[in-house]
Amino acid sequence: SIGLATPAGHFPDPTLLALFGVGAFVMRGAGCTINDFHDRDIDSKVSRTRERPLASGAVSPAAAVAFLAAQSTVGLGVLLQLNWTTIALGAASVVPVALYPLAKRYTRWPQAVLGLTFNWGAIVGWTAVQGTVDPNVVLPLYFGSAAWTLMYDTLYAYQDKADDKQLNLHSSALTIGDQLAKPALSGFALAAVGLWAVAGHNAGLGESL
Repeated sequence: SIGLATPAGHFPDPTLLALFGVGAFVMRGAGCTINDFHDRDIDSKVSRTRERPLASGAVSPAAAVAFLAAQSTVGLGVLLQLNWTTIALGAASVVPVALYPLAKRYTRWPQAVLGLTFNWGAIVGWTAVQGTVDPNVVLPLYFGSAAWTLMYDTLYAYQDKADDKQLNLHSSALTIGDQLAKPALSGFALAAVGLWAVAGHNAGLGESL
């Protein structure tokens, strides 16, 4: 979104790219830390996740909380370098990050919630450059990226189907079922590409798209 928001004929601000690179790294990591902390007892019972540090006991819950505090501190330091609109939107991302671990317990589409959470940067990247949100570009970019995440994380969910069912957890794989798996995954991917194309068109990329 930083590239889309940058005026035509100019390169994106390298300082801004560096800030977002660091911010994305630490805050996605923070999201994983929160998720693994919430799910440590569940992960220990799922074949694909039982070797994760918290689930396996290699890292204690106290150490995970301390690590999360360090990640959040770095993320806050990055966020405070940006404009006030971006600071507000970045702070708001804490809500979906905190709620995502609950999604698999209370919704049938936790992978969709993950998509909406992990791709928040599509919104704040634009505002970091422009200072405002252009919904004609930002919304299709955001929802297209969320659809892509829904697609690939549903693939993971199919690997966990038996474990999730036994643990009484929800997933998009269980919701979709086996018969509709291929058309559903293809549909998510096509939706992502289509929405990205809309975002690019609305951003003025024109024939280069």
